[in-house]
Amino acid sequence: MADEKVLEAQKWVNSTYGSVSGYEKCPENGQTGWSTMYALTMGLQKELGISPVVANFGDGTLAKLAALGELSSGWAKNENIVKIIRYGLFCKGYTGGYNDTGYYDPDIELAVKKMQGDMGLSQSGTLQAKVFKALLNMDAYVLTAGGSEEVRSIQQWLNGRYWTKKTVDIGPADGHYSRNVQQNLMKAIQLEIGIAETDATGNFGPGTQAGLKSKAIVSEGSSGIFVQLFSAACVFNQPIVTVNADGDTVQTNTVFKTTFDSNLTTFVTIFQRFAELAANGRGDYATWAQLLVSMGDPDRPVTASDTAYTITASRAAKMYSDGYLYVGRYLNEASAGGGSKMLEEGELANIFDGGLRVFPIFQDNGRTLDEYYWGNGYAHAQKAHNQAVHFGFNRGTIIYFAVDYDATDADMPQILEYFRGVASGLGSMGKRYVHGVYGSRHVCAEVTKETYARYSFVSGMSWGFSGNLGYPLPANWSFNQIKEYQVTNGTDTFWLDRDAHRIGSDPAQSSVNRPSSPADEFVNYVQSIYDLAEAYGKGNPNQLVMEYLRSDAYNDAQWGAMIGKADAGFVAYANNRNMSIWSEFKDPFTAQDLGVEHLMATANGQFVKPNPTGDISLGDVAGWGGDLMTLYGEWRRDHDSYASGSTYINEKMGKIGVVSTFGFTDLVEDADGYLIAQAVRGGKTIVEAVRDHYQGSGGLTRFRDYVNQRFGGTISEAAGQAKKILTDEPTSADGAILVGGRIALIQKFGGVPTLMPHLLPADELNAWCNAFGDNLVQHASTETLRRAQYRANQQKLLSGK
Repeated sequence: MADEKVLEAQKWVNSTYGSVSGYEKCPENGQTGWSTMYALTMGLQKELGISPVVANFGDGTLAKLAALGELSSGWAKNENIVKIIRYGLFCKGYTGGYNDTGYYDPDIELAVKKMQGDMGLSQSGTLQAKVFKALLNMDAYVLTAGGSEEVRSIQQWLNGRYWTKKTVDIGPADGHYSRNVQQNLMKAIQLEIGIAETDATGNFGPGTQAGLKSKAIVSEGSSGIFVQLFSAACVFNQPIVTVNADGDTVQTNTVFKTTFDSNLTTFVTIFQRFAELAANGRGDYATWAQLLVSMGDPDRPVTASDTAYTITASRAAKMYSDGYLYVGRYLNEASAGGGSKMLEEGELANIFDGGLRVFPIFQDNGRTLDEYYWGNGYAHAQKAHNQAVHFGFNRGTIIYFAVDYDATDADMPQILEYFRGVASGLGSMGKRYVHGVYGSRHVCAEVTKETYARYSFVSGMSWGFSGNLGYPLPANWSFNQIKEYQVTNGTDTFWLDRDAHRIGSDPAQSSVNRPSSPADEFVNYVQSIYDLAEAYGKGNPNQLVMEYLRSDAYNDAQWGAMIGKADAGFVAYANNRNMSIWSEFKDPFTAQDLGVEHLMATANGQFVKPNPTGDISLGDVAGWGGDLMTLYGEWRRDHDSYASGSTYINEKMGKIGVVSTFGFTDLVEDADGYLIAQAVRGGKTIVEAVRDHYQGSGGLTRFRDYVNQRFGGTISEAAGQAKKILTDEPTSADGAILVGGRIALIQKFGGVPTLMPHLLPADELNAWCNAFGDNLVQHASTETLRRAQYRANQQKLLSGK
């Protein structure tokens, strides 16, 4: 929506400076953006006597501005500079006064005070040069969607304490960790360890490293500035997303503090385990380094590696003796150098015989943005598949597709399209292999979020990449590349990258040509339970299998009222015959660990309480409906940070590495449970349904089939069903249970009281429900549009563009 004062600013600045040498006009659309801020900056440069003007607020502009002195109430030496201040305030979201007085009037002073308070500065109302510079950028000084008040308080603290230092600019105060915030934190540390103001550049150099080791080590009981800086770094790297002993995804957080207490010790210990550091709970050098830069301490002990050099038997033996257990090798590399970068015939035998595991990497140059588009991703995936089959890699192997350059946020749409092509290309070959991503932290996180990469291989060694500054370690990281060095092996030398490996992530491959699928054991397990159910001789064996597998986690009074209690006699019968309930199994199509209990609770619900055509049922509450209710509760809990419900769904529903009650595996389990139940209702046994889904092609089209069968294949139908499940009050006995369950689930996660869905303004409720439908259809579209996308991209593939 256009803002009248922003539009007025754009028209004024273009008409006033349009003919000035170097000036670049901004769009006249009433929407603030960098082009508008640059235009105001160039106008300021003209008034300061700079020629030609440039779209950058550099040191020269700052020095000229500082020479004017501090601008304060009554200042009227340059009417156009006053206009630039007033328009800058409006563009920044502050009311700069509606009367053009020509001087620094009380309206401007009041707005500047408000902005300074939001920044974390003393509210003098005086516009210093650095504050003026901050006025003309796109940083926000109020909490924005998804931001954290805890992060914002640290941003304000950093601004207030350090903004007058020579190399420190005023940073954002929007509640988001970012490159600028990371740089200000690093400069603050440098200043506190004694580095001169002019040398506090934000680089993690030898002086900074030495200062941290000698002055900044903290532990429980410590207090003061280094605890503040250390806890700030901890907050910037949270939440720590882990999986507990029950298989549940949990997140751990901390707060900004001046004293290192037991709670901070707990957080640090969890972070250290997550980052594969020595878990001592202390703010030692290795932990400081890992919190501050993507490679952390590059000389810390690690067990993994990757290399562009052939692994001979001798090299494998040397690597193993040096403590390495994993090595990454390339399936393909189109490089001018040729030769050993690509995995060679017989090399895998050397790797396995030497006691190492291997993880495959695919990179076809990949060093410029123009190489990243859907068609290239599709072709690369097919090539990677063929190469992996040639070398005998087992079904379910993760292949890491590389983004080997400093990709910016502006590059991300093309990179995501490339990875959507990768996912489609692997799918077109039967999804024998699963895609992972190699790149900066930001690339890894975004590719995982939007294309469901199973694991991330982080290029942490490139710590200066913009995508590694201001971004935490991805929740699904498996390998983190931290240092390149030359190995001397007798008379032989070769280059090796040292990689940290996260225990419990990608195990890599210790053999090839294994005939089984990752789901084979699960199918056999279901068969064993089914055989027991038939031998039990009572009830429907398909239903007994579902009930048994959900009996531990989904069998309380609420579940009993909703879909019935599990048959206690069969549960005892199976347990007495050495049967136990699996918590998870590996999905062969995504390599995600799927929760058996939630999957079968969903299937059981749909089997015994199917939804009538066009209506909702308790079976829906056992699956997608219950997950949507709990997600709604989470949104109300987080409403201060997410005013928009659609934004919340876009960021939390069906995403990998995001703590949510409706994450990616929840959505997969909802879809699979529904489809398995439908297959059983159609006449298949539970064993046949599970086998066809996970060993056949069912998992390839799970989202498409689920959306088509349950939601009519449209956003509007899915939105309508969401609205019903959240607001309808059926008068039947089942309806009363549904309503009671809805209230309980929403309040469990949203707290008491919680604004219930039927009390939302109609536009907010509709936006929430439409976002749910859109999210579902987007997941389905990655499957339904593969062939159409492939045909549409054939010309690109043929032309090489």
